[in-house]
Amino acid sequence: MSNQYVAVDVSKAALDIALPGANGVWRRTNSVAGIAALRRRLATLEHPHIVCEATGRYGRLLARQMGAAGIAMSIVNPRQVRDFARASGQLAKTDALDAGIILRFADAMQPARTPPTPENQARLAEQVRRRRQLVGMLATEKQRLSGLDDAETLASIREHIAFLQGQIGQCDARITAEIEADATLARKAMLLESIPGIGATTAAVLIAELPELGIADKKQIAALAGIAPMNRDSGQWRGQAHITGGRLSVRCALYMATLPAIRFNPTIRDFYQHLRAGGKAPKVAITAAMRKLLIIANAIVQQDKPWANLA
Repeated sequence: MSNQYVAVDVSKAALDIALPGANGVWRRTNSVAGIAALRRRLATLEHPHIVCEATGRYGRLLARQMGAAGIAMSIVNPRQVRDFARASGQLAKTDALDAGIILRFADAMQPARTPPTPENQARLAEQVRRRRQLVGMLATEKQRLSGLDDAETLASIREHIAFLQGQIGQCDARITAEIEADATLARKAMLLESIPGIGATTAAVLIAELPELGIADKKQIAALAGIAPMNRDSGQWRGQAHITGGRLSVRCALYMATLPAIRFNPTIRDFYQHLRAGGKAPKVAITAAMRKLLIIANAIVQQDKPWANLA
């Protein structure tokens, strides 16, 4: 069975679509109506396979609609496509050109299918993202309190702080309810929260934004989180390894979990202290501890055993 790749360059307002064998690019709105028109065109292909770059919220409607229709879809890293374009000599960048290069990338690389996201997983991810936005706004408002003298201005800021705190509480309640409503998610949350250092907030981020946890191996899961060291060697020269890429939100959550784990989780504490005693810089040791904590979490979910029973 041969896939017929269809490339879609996704933007906020439009979908630029490159069809196999077609001249030029077909444009439709990034809306339910526009995607319905795309589905009608896909019906003329024997084995359509959508390929698009990861674009955050702008591509979620397309992903949901394709998943509901049972149409194969691959969401690829934009950096890979851009590197492919440069290697092909395509330096100019427009939506139409991007759609064409995505199609050429798909034909050459044959990307793996991205599993559709279940509705409850999508809702949970939205709530986790919203909570992060609210926490960011709350931190900004708290910073504005310093250096002010005007009573009305201070009262306004404090009122907004109270409102944001209430919204975060509601968000936490919705996240908890979404997890508890699904036995698989609830079990995963229980397993993660059994690890010293990982609380309910970090567990929710890992469940929502790292669904590969417990499925990928330890090297893959570290790379997905962006905490796998990448070598920089050439010939006899050996450079320093650095972390790169990955999911920033997951990395931030792991960082906040690793700080208490270094104090209260004996495995992480001993590992961190060993690295520091060996001369590793604090930042390097913390990053290594983050990676070890994630690998432990991955193993616990894979083995379906809480921290106390982990072999």
